[in-house]
Amino acid sequence: MKKWSVTQNLTFKEQLESGIRYFDLRVSSKPDEAEIEIYFIHGLYGIKVWDGLTEINTFLTNHSTEVVLLDFNHFYAMEHEHHLYLVNMLQEVFGSKLCIADCVENITLQYLWEKKYQVLVFYHYNIWNECPFLWAGNKMPAPWANTTNVHKLIQFLETTLGERAKRGTFHVSQAILTPQVKTIMRGLKSGLKNTLVHRNLPVILSWVKMQKPGAMGVNIITSDFVELVDFAETVIGLNYLLLKNKKENS
Repeated sequence: MKKWSVTQNLTFKEQLESGIRYFDLRVSSKPDEAEIEIYFIHGLYGIKVWDGLTEINTFLTNHSTEVVLLDFNHFYAMEHEHHLYLVNMLQEVFGSKLCIADCVENITLQYLWEKKYQVLVFYHYNIWNECPFLWAGNKMPAPWANTTNVHKLIQFLETTLGERAKRGTFHVSQAILTPQVKTIMRGLKSGLKNTLVHRNLPVILSWVKMQKPGAMGVNIITSDFVELVDFAETVIGLNYLLLKNKKENS
């Protein structure tokens, strides 16, 4: 099952070094453990959340103008005490780097640099309203296509971009294909990367290259196995279109 559960080959450090700045995070406790501990999870348990967060923090400490967005959107086997534990962990690891929740339109890089904020945490559980540095999960909508067909995926991405809120939220375009049970059974030994991602990622990348960034276009784009193509470099390149437009309009 590991071949179907793993969606990235790179560590947090390696993803950060390649240009990735948004992380879709799912976490879980282990019910059979006596002590409270939380792990990343996607089908199978991954590393401890503490280890991943400290890896991210080390990168941020060494790169003081870089900013990451952490989207905690799925929680498994977690009671309220686990959430308190995780929130305290975030505070302990990142401290003053945590950006206080505010109007989305106020969050420019200049604003973040002036405040020395480097981490935005989006939290899809109702504890967010008790902590000033937790952003409500609905500020980071991420429509899910839930398809194995790359053409249906592209159509879905186009539709949801057209429907996205123009103000008040960020927006995630999940350029991701999702295996169904029959997909896994047919390609049990092949895994996610070889069955779905490898052959379809070039099509997805072509779609990304045609996008325009900004309030009327793409905001955040996610994909599996980003190292297989120049995914991060391509997405980052879209920012230059914003700079170009700003220069032309000034």
